[in-house]
This record gives sequence, C-alpha cells and structure tokens, in this order.
Amino acid sequence: MKSDELFALLRRRGYLWPSAEIYGGAQGLYDYGPLGHALKRRLEEAWSAWFVGLSDDYHEIEPADILPEAVVRASGHLENFTDPEVTCDSCLTAFRADTILEKVRPEGVDGLTFEAIGGLLREHRIACPRCGKPTLSVPRPFNLMFGVDLGVTGKERGYLAPETAQASYLAFSRMYEVGRKAMPLGIAVVGRAYRNEIAPRQVLFRMRAFTQAELQIFFDPASFAPPLEAVASERLPILGVAAREAGAETPEWVTASALVSERGLPAFYVFHLAHTFRFYRDVLGYPAESIRLFEKSATERAFYNRIQFDVEVHLESLGGYKELGALHYRGDYDLTRHAEGSGKDLQVLVAPDRRIVPHVLELTFGVDRNLWALADTGLTTEGERTLWRLSRCLAPWSVAVFPLLKKEHRERALEVVARLRDAGIRATYDAAGSIGKRYARMDEVGTPYCVTVDGETLDPANANFGTVTLRERDSRAQERVAIEALVGQLGGRFAPPRPPASYDAGPSAA
Repeated sequence: MKSDELFALLRRRGYLWPSAEIYGGAQGLYDYGPLGHALKRRLEEAWSAWFVGLSDDYHEIEPADILPEAVVRASGHLENFTDPEVTCDSCLTAFRADTILEKVRPEGVDGLTFEAIGGLLREHRIACPRCGKPTLSVPRPFNLMFGVDLGVTGKERGYLAPETAQASYLAFSRMYEVGRKAMPLGIAVVGRAYRNEIAPRQVLFRMRAFTQAELQIFFDPASFAPPLEAVASERLPILGVAAREAGAETPEWVTASALVSERGLPAFYVFHLAHTFRFYRDVLGYPAESIRLFEKSATERAFYNRIQFDVEVHLESLGGYKELGALHYRGDYDLTRHAEGSGKDLQVLVAPDRRIVPHVLELTFGVDRNLWALADTGLTTEGERTLWRLSRCLAPWSVAVFPLLKKEHRERALEVVARLRDAGIRATYDAAGSIGKRYARMDEVGTPYCVTVDGETLDPANANFGTVTLRERDSRAQERVAIEALVGQLGGRFAPPRPPASYDAGPSAA
C-alpha cells in the first residue's frame, strides 16, 4: 500500500490526522484519535513488559520534558545534535541533505563532511526539488533542538528534550540509592521528544514531536553477564559493515553465539540484540524476513556510541528498509560528561576496593514509527476485505460485541460488554450498519474477535440459548460459546508477552 493510501485509511478510521487539521495541518505534528491512542498505549505496554521486565532492578520513571541548558551542553547536544541543511538560494526552501541526495546515495550521509556533501551536490548536479533550479547552497549544520525561555527575564535558557535518554542519566544517582545500589540498574522512560526537523516527511518517521521508549542499562563491564546461552542458537539477520562495504543489502543469518565467538561482539551486547530481535518478531509480529539488524560503522554511528545496530524493517509504503529502533553501547560517555558538567561524583562502588563510572547499554524504540510500520506490514487486502493482522496484545479493541438486531438484542449485548470489561478485556459495542459491515470494520482496525448476540441467544427453547457467536479475525472461523464461558475462553489471550524467567539480567545487591 502506498504511503498516501495508508495514511488515508488511518485517518478515516480515526487512528491519526494532522495536528491543527482545520487550519491546514502543522508540518511534522500529528494528533492521535481514539484507536491510534489505544494502539500507541498497547505498544508502550508491550515494550515495557518485554524490556523493563528483564529484571526486578529495572524501573520506569517519568521525567520533565524541558532540560536546562547546562544539561544539553554537557551531553554534547548543543555542539553535535545537528543535521546538514541545504537551502535553495532561489526559492529559499530548506532541505535535509540526506533527503536531497537519497536517489544518488540511498545509504544516507552519516559520516560525510559538509565539504563531501557539497561535492556530491555539484557532482550530480542536484536541482532544487521545489523550483528546479541548480541553486542549492553548501550544506551547513542546523541544530535540531527547540529552545525555550524559562521565567520572565529570558535570561535562563532551556530546551525541549531532544531524546528521553538524558533523563535517565540525570536520575542515575538518585535511582542508584532508591534501588538499593543494585548493579546492573535499568532506568526506562516512555515519553515525548522534540526535534526541529528541517523538512518533516514520511508521516510518522520525521516528526517534530514524537514518543520514544528507551531503557538505559547501567552496568560494570567487567561483570555484566546476562545468560547468553538463553539466546545462543538464535539466528539473527545481520547486515554488517564489511558486507555493506562489499555491496550487500540483504542480511546474513548469523547465530548469536557466532557473533561473539567469530565477530568479537561483547556477549552482553549480543544477548540484548537477540532479545530485541525476538521482540520485533514474536511480540510485534513483523515477518522475520522483513527485519534486518543494520550495523553502523565508526563514522556513521552517533558520536557517543561504541557499537550500534539499528533495527530496520522493510516497509512497502516508504520504499525500503526503515529504522524502527536501535541498540547502542554508549560506554561511560554519558555519566562522565554529566559528572564533569555538574561537578558531582557519579562513580559507584562495585567491589571493596574498586569504584567505576558505570557503562550504559541503551535500547531505544520509536513508538510512532512502529505504529506506522505495523499498519504497513499488517494491513492486507483479500478480495474486497481489508484485514489488519495485529498481534492480540496490541489491538486497540480485543473484542467487539454486536447485537444482530439493534432493538431486540441490544440489552443482552451490552450485558456481554460489561461482563468482558469487568474481567479486564477491552471490549467495544457496535450496532451501526449490517453485521457484514461491522465485521469488515473490525477486520480493518485489527480487532481479534467479534461476538454476536442473536435470536438464538435469547430463545429458551433453542439449543443455543445463552450462547453467542464468537468469530476469529484472521480465519473468520465461528463457534457458539456460552456467555458464562466467554471470559474463561478469551481471558489471558491479550496480555503482552513477558521475557522468560531465565532472562533475569542479574540479582539485586544485598
């Protein structure tokens, strides 16, 4: 499905639409409707269950969205959080350099100097996409942060958080004490981030306000040893730097154990890489063959990363592989910088005679991007039927309840809805249109089950008295189920999966 067709469907069904739509929309800003909000919440819950659930020493916090200037100065964002901007000297339109060059350099411009980018513009005689004139300027750095004035004087400067990660570093010292000095310590944030994108595009992929889910794991590199044996035989779709440099675009399937023994990646990193892959495949339901783990080279990865693999999924609507998350080994960069900036000692005691600045492993997940990607990979057309094969734990509604005839069966159908909701099952009531149209509507928004109350349900003389029709979305199989047994039959099917018990990342400190 093309991008505009997919967006039209999501807007029509109330998943999302442009912010300030009645004024023509605001570039790079989107509002979520009831179904979009519900799906987004399910994504966040599934991510938290799978990653924060790794250990009892991993916790989720809720930080402020505004950072003082001293924080972003120490973190390096004032200096380094930039994208190369190209402006047309004729029509004065600004563009991201990687967007302008995507046809001649689809791998992007990470790691290239501004001079090299300018050379590509000249070499390929790139014209302005808007006015068509070859008058694009030499690239310049553009800082992506939104600045704000704090207080009435305007002398105190702040910035909308460009990422959620900084909040975890700022909270480390406090959380280390709250968490009884456990190591490893995980601090997770699911929250908003803000970036003043030069040219927002591709709907939910280049936004100016978006939601991230990130887990920062603080650990001692000398002793951090999650159980690699739990994932050792897992085959992972790796597109490594060497393969890319040789011209490969298709990933190679490599076992987790081989990444350690043959390619020299740290065992703790590979364990979490495999755990992340399983989340995208088993929890979110992306086809394994559409996923690749894209290794960034030293010149491509973010300035603070020692190792970086991006999780990419092939999306038809956007014409190829797109990044949906990543795994970053950041070393001790972050706490060292904040210790210098704040003047606070952020070392911890890991042995009677040994103090360290903890290292950080960051697991990052783009909530908005994954919502779009789930629609891209899950929405299919079967004849005249549009079907969204959403994982049951992610569906905005778990069960839709219909009265076959609105007047005659409404009361009993509402009783069924109440019974399901009382059991914690997300149920909705729908009586609009024919039963076929209601099924079609629920198939399109991803509802796993539909329940229909009909005449047989209410007729004491009928063998199906007290039963309803239960329809499964993907197969369209139907069966009669007693209302009294409905909760028992459906209960437990919608909770987000949690990691196996053997995945515990480490015991708490005594």
